[in-house]
Amino acid sequence: MKKLSFFLLIIMALALASCGDSNPVLTIEGGSITGVQTPTEGVIAFKGIPFAAPPVGDLRWKEPQPVVPWDGVRVADTYGDAASQVTWDPESFYGREWRASGSVPFTEDCLYLNIWTPAAGKTGKKLPVAMWIHGGGYREGFSYEPEMDGGEAWASRGVILVQVTYRLGVMGFFSHPLLAAESPHGVSGNYGLMDQIAALKWIHNNIEQFGGDPGNITIFGQSAGAGSVQSLCASPLSRDIISSAIIMSGGGLSDLRPGIMMDTAQVAGKNLMDHFEKTTLEDMRALSFDELTKMSGEYAAATNKRVWWSPVVDNYVLTGTFTNVARAGEIADIPYMIGFTANDLNDMTKPVADFCALRAEKSQKPAYAYLFARPLPGDDAGAFHSADLWYVFNSFKHSWRPFTAGDEELSNKIVDYWTNFARHGNPNGLGEQTWSPYTSQVPQFMLLDADEDKAVCIMTDSPEYKGNTFSWF
Repeated sequence: MKKLSFFLLIIMALALASCGDSNPVLTIEGGSITGVQTPTEGVIAFKGIPFAAPPVGDLRWKEPQPVVPWDGVRVADTYGDAASQVTWDPESFYGREWRASGSVPFTEDCLYLNIWTPAAGKTGKKLPVAMWIHGGGYREGFSYEPEMDGGEAWASRGVILVQVTYRLGVMGFFSHPLLAAESPHGVSGNYGLMDQIAALKWIHNNIEQFGGDPGNITIFGQSAGAGSVQSLCASPLSRDIISSAIIMSGGGLSDLRPGIMMDTAQVAGKNLMDHFEKTTLEDMRALSFDELTKMSGEYAAATNKRVWWSPVVDNYVLTGTFTNVARAGEIADIPYMIGFTANDLNDMTKPVADFCALRAEKSQKPAYAYLFARPLPGDDAGAFHSADLWYVFNSFKHSWRPFTAGDEELSNKIVDYWTNFARHGNPNGLGEQTWSPYTSQVPQFMLLDADEDKAVCIMTDSPEYKGNTFSWF
């Protein structure tokens, strides 16, 4: 009996040791951390890792500050709060599509990231890393919405997926002369972009602990997340640590978006606060998010002037618009993948084509263009803005739509293309080169489509934009 008990103890000890090896304690900025096993064998998730101090109180509307250290081993099993925002109406199109409104806490304490890795603790593994930036018009959204639940699909292909959260709306992009006066760089606004840059630098400094290669970091995003990718590729603060970039439904070269200058944004912010007799930073920082949101609405109604919450050209984070910086040859000199959906917000064919042609002229690094053309099953919304997210993250299990075998095959092809690109800067990987870079000599897009039974992925020189098919809001 004693021998049996002894052997049972040995077996239990070996089992615990095995678990410890597959899910080790890591040492990162702030302290020690451990993740949680996922349903996919070998993939560990680390949720809610702080990459900066909470931007609350006196840190509201300031550059992100270093992580606050913690004691003991932090178990990273819970997502951090999403950024303060006005959520989608659950009866609106996107409210029904994502089914995410009201499902998570929304607070100012939002600077957290999530990591899925198949190589936790294997510092010599040097796996490629992909940093995801969510969209939402710089006003709403969060990194772990149901349609973005793709960590296991990416990590099982040997690419570490990192999702980042950033300040939104008035908390992320408010400009005011008093904020510039207290800033060490004389700027205001762009706090959301500075959060993203802080997250990128955190990844560069810490990702080896998760088995990643700090020299191979792809950034990718959709809609405002794609605009953020463009900003990070243009910013002198971040462009040198990006290895490749994917721009999804964010446009390309365009003179229709002249950019907002910081001085203009500061006048708008000051006028808003002066309207309500808020003349000190102490007064402004004492306002709640709900109060600030209400003030913005009342100000717009009273003055017919709307304050826009979006990036500004401040000559610190951004020295110009993406278009102007790209034309000057000063964006990150890396491979790009860029595209949009067949029923997107607008026709991006020419902006995307012009960007790819410019890159072919200025760089030896390729630019790949695509059009996502699959009309989603279940209604007549078509290949709408954001429809491709279900495929990029292979997250169909969260959707109400009757996806088919063809959709599943298309999703697997897209995840392969995207992860190949993160690994090699080439969506084909090292296999057959079926997706050619876009150049003036070979002006082709990859058409990503499917029918009920199979995926249809072909090169075309005439991508067809079909226009919006419904009311977005």
